[in-house]
Amino acid sequence: MFQGLFAWIRQYERHLSGGAMVAGFIVDNLVFVRVDLWQTQVLFAAYAAVCFISIPVLHWIESRPDPGLILSRLRLLLPIAVQFALGGFWSGFVIFYGRSAVLGASWPFLLFLFLVFLGSEYFHQYHARLVFTSVLFFFALYSYAIFTVPIYTGTIGTLTFLESGVLAVVVFAIFTALLRRLARDRFLADVWRVRVGACVVLVLINLFYFTNLLPPLPLSSSAAGIYHSVWRVPGAYLATSEPEPWQVRYLGFSPTMHLFLGDSLSAYSSVFAPTTLRTDIVHRWQRYDEVKKQWIIKASIAYSIAGGRDNGYRGYSSLPITEAGKWRVDVETVDGRVIERLSFTVVIQTERPLQTTVTLK
Repeated sequence: MFQGLFAWIRQYERHLSGGAMVAGFIVDNLVFVRVDLWQTQVLFAAYAAVCFISIPVLHWIESRPDPGLILSRLRLLLPIAVQFALGGFWSGFVIFYGRSAVLGASWPFLLFLFLVFLGSEYFHQYHARLVFTSVLFFFALYSYAIFTVPIYTGTIGTLTFLESGVLAVVVFAIFTALLRRLARDRFLADVWRVRVGACVVLVLINLFYFTNLLPPLPLSSSAAGIYHSVWRVPGAYLATSEPEPWQVRYLGFSPTMHLFLGDSLSAYSSVFAPTTLRTDIVHRWQRYDEVKKQWIIKASIAYSIAGGRDNGYRGYSSLPITEAGKWRVDVETVDGRVIERLSFTVVIQTERPLQTTVTLK
């Protein structure tokens, strides 16, 4: 029975590897709720451990001239385990990075995920598999460290980001040392490709961070909106809002706010943060200048948040509006990474619009 099973695995190895990656996606979508839950951290650590052990052992087996029956069967199973772990990593990153920022800030990770699927077609070639899986593992380590280190340090910012990079590099150095020890000849044949690939990943992630393209994990937006006014009552936040047309309510189109000259608008945001995290966020009010063709900052209002609430830490800012046109409020970290973007159009009129009171999440 086992001989038939392993023969079937050998015949469909590539398809099983792809299926294992899809299975990793499915598991993550069922399990992941909050980035700071111990179940989430244990699962990510398990993915890292599987890759850390399986990749060197796999190439140790392939370097042996006569691995024997047991090792030959293990050689069939290890690529599937690695693919499952990598699939779990990528789906977790899509889930959490996707929640953390506007689409424009998350696209590098979605693009990389697409490239992973393309690259999986070449796993049957040994050199491509060693370099590709090693570089993917470093990318996974780095991306994982970026949102895990803040959970344990209770801080977010440039220093914390750099600490995440140092941790990822140290773990990857230990991984390559293990790979060198177990499969020396094969590793030395591709060592420079592995190092160059890891350096490219290191440079790209730092470029994404310092150009504010990297989503600000572990922060994420739970709810946000523009209202005529927002105020706090015991246990809740209330707001006055215009009736929303169906395009705004169901399709996510930017709303139009009708104001009496000199009225104010309020930007509300509920930002999730891990229990241990304390930081500031900024509401950056901007108006689009049709002459200069650029966004002009009208106000930057910061306040502190504390983590732990499932639906996020709630807060708001208000600004008197004296100019019609296109506006937006960027909800940002103190280092300028966008958590949420609220776009809207202001129309100045001689009477106030019909407004209703709503309870905010």
